[in-house]
Amino acid sequence: MNKKLITNFLVMLLVLFAFIPFGVSADAASNDVTRADYVKELVESLDVEIGDGSSLAFKDVSKDLAPYVEKAVQLKLIKGKTATTFGPYDKLTRQQAFVISARGLVSENASLTVLEQFKDADQIAAAYKQDLANAVAANILQAFEDNTIRPRDYVTKEQMESIVERFVAEYKAPSTGVSVDLQILGTTDIHTNLANYNYYLDAPSSELGLANTATLIEQARAKNPNTLLFDNGDLIQGTPLGSYKALESVLKPGEVHPAIAALNALKYDGGTLGNHEFNYGLDFLDEVLNDAKYPVVNANTYDTKTKERMFTPYVILDKEVVDSSGKKHTLKVGVTGIVPTKIVEWDAIHLAGKVEMQEPVEAVKEVVPEMQKAGADVIVVLSHSGIGEDTYVKGAENVGYQLAEIDGIDALITGHSHLTFPGDYKDLKDVDQEKGTIHGVPTVMAGSYGSHLGVIDLKLEQQGSEWVVVDGKGSLQSIKQEGLQPSTTVLAAIKEAHDGTLTYIRQPVGETTAPIHSYFSMVQDDPSIQIVTQAQKWFIEQELKGTADEKTPILSAGAPFKAGSRNNPLDYTNIPVGPLAIKNMADIYHYDNTVATIKVTGAQAIEWLEMAAGIFATIDPTKTEEQNIIDAEARSYNFDVLDGLTYQIDVTSPAKYDRRGNLTDGKANRIKNVQYNGKPIDLKQEFIIITNNYRVGGSYGATFKNAEGSNITSYAYENRQAVVDYIMANKTINPAADNNWSFVPFPANTKVIYLSAKDAQKFIPAGSGIEYLEDTEAGFAKYLIK
Repeated sequence: MNKKLITNFLVMLLVLFAFIPFGVSADAASNDVTRADYVKELVESLDVEIGDGSSLAFKDVSKDLAPYVEKAVQLKLIKGKTATTFGPYDKLTRQQAFVISARGLVSENASLTVLEQFKDADQIAAAYKQDLANAVAANILQAFEDNTIRPRDYVTKEQMESIVERFVAEYKAPSTGVSVDLQILGTTDIHTNLANYNYYLDAPSSELGLANTATLIEQARAKNPNTLLFDNGDLIQGTPLGSYKALESVLKPGEVHPAIAALNALKYDGGTLGNHEFNYGLDFLDEVLNDAKYPVVNANTYDTKTKERMFTPYVILDKEVVDSSGKKHTLKVGVTGIVPTKIVEWDAIHLAGKVEMQEPVEAVKEVVPEMQKAGADVIVVLSHSGIGEDTYVKGAENVGYQLAEIDGIDALITGHSHLTFPGDYKDLKDVDQEKGTIHGVPTVMAGSYGSHLGVIDLKLEQQGSEWVVVDGKGSLQSIKQEGLQPSTTVLAAIKEAHDGTLTYIRQPVGETTAPIHSYFSMVQDDPSIQIVTQAQKWFIEQELKGTADEKTPILSAGAPFKAGSRNNPLDYTNIPVGPLAIKNMADIYHYDNTVATIKVTGAQAIEWLEMAAGIFATIDPTKTEEQNIIDAEARSYNFDVLDGLTYQIDVTSPAKYDRRGNLTDGKANRIKNVQYNGKPIDLKQEFIIITNNYRVGGSYGATFKNAEGSNITSYAYENRQAVVDYIMANKTINPAADNNWSFVPFPANTKVIYLSAKDAQKFIPAGSGIEYLEDTEAGFAKYLIK
């Protein structure tokens, strides 16, 4: 080769390498990042709103780059080289990149000793050491495999992406000093208790009713105009008013359901569906909802045929609020809701083949990111589900605890269980009763029938162009306040339906020769259950005439629906001897269930009774101090009596099933001396148990379906209507209990107690062995069971 050409070639190489930093290859040089590259990547990754760059003082920034540099300056991520120069095309070293990142994070200074772990820490410029120590503490600066950080190397595009990703994960925009107090109100499980009226007693009441809750709503709005109001479901069923509009004076097209009329009048901002919304079928539900002036959301109910969601999964509400300085802003509030998956079992007669369910937790996990992507500043979940347990089981009815674990939820309104939070659920982990939070999420459960108003107070700060929830608290307000007056807004909205309900419930149906009460229905055979089991048997015997099952032995199941459940001393049936009206029927049979039968063997009937006995605590025969016979968390409606059998219950034996019907001890046996027609029951004999759609829908008690489900028959006929028709057919009834079950005698010296209403002492049956002891707190009284 020509010597001159070789010389020229070497000169060119020298010139080229003169522009490449020491230790960086020519290939790497083409991958270097400039200050402009880095700033643009940072701002774009933060997904913040940018301006037009007009406020920028730097003279060396191009027009297209200016908005990004302007925003980075506003966020205090960068400074210029001088007051008027930025140096956008200067290549960026690693230590400069980490300085920018560290200064963009709000944190305390880390100890400089964290830098000693790196082999080349001595190469860090003295002016940058504190910032790089902060970057290590914030997990932004990480070492290479050889435990170096190479501070003076230029940043590559791959390194830039990694640094920015870690930075964004830790970044919090600085507050602008602007804050908003947002109040979120929630009602739940109203169950058509709209007026301040007890239809079973046919008298006004200060203990229940949305009309009373509405006064609290009005007061809360007056204190904070930045308020949203939501309903959490179980709105259209539960009292004679609900039955009246669904079954008697049936809701017509164009007519507004009184519950919807009340919520419209109170200007609710949204609502969701409870399980009881489905009791009357989908057509009825559609007719109810089409007049709502607020959005109704549900994310986990699907159409079986189309596989599409049946309802709007979520909405983004534009809520105008006023900040601490009086300036107006618009917040975007995302709202979604869920209902227990078991509705397809509980209301199978209406929903089978039409509705499919998604697990609530999975549904909310799906829609929360969708709401975030749609720009939601605040996310509210309306969970018609109890708070439940801290251990998640797929298919669980109550999953509020698990919902609160989902990232992105700012407020959680729960219900379904008719309990309170804050208040109940004290034993769960990561629950703050004082602050009303679960896993840090402000949460409320506002009892039932309008007894409480849930209040969630959120504080939001404006950070950059975003609103961030920085604090929150959940609390309850009770309607039991001296001088509280019901809202005329609600009473005016429901007046026609209320008046019609009063006429309806006062219709006579017959007479009773024995008092019907439920004061001791969980500790001895009871007339309020007896009348139900008699009526059910009367109806089914007519239905089975002339069929192959006419000769099959019938057992009729009944449970005490009103027995002081959920710590309510007024929740008892008490009907004196004399005339019976429709209102008494609703008092006897509290739910709009429909009749269903299930075929079982004698062995399965005993198993059914073992489940029922799970509501009792285990009595220790060696103790002489008082022992409450009822599990404090048990629900009275889970205590089925099987009329047609005689049997005893041994509460000194461990329970085979817990209070929810879950098997806990396969060897336990509380049910003793079971007989049918005076003889020990044949374990292989077939029986028909009469019950309701709730039981055969897979709820507690009915776990004996065969593979085809052919042992179940459902009737489009209410259990309550069976009671009405039975009384009207017989004119005069005698519902006195036949005492077909009793306890195995308690050991000597044990003191077994039972809590019931104070008034129950007036109704202690002669020879029952029940003795009044004393009044207790919360309106109950203590009784000794001998």
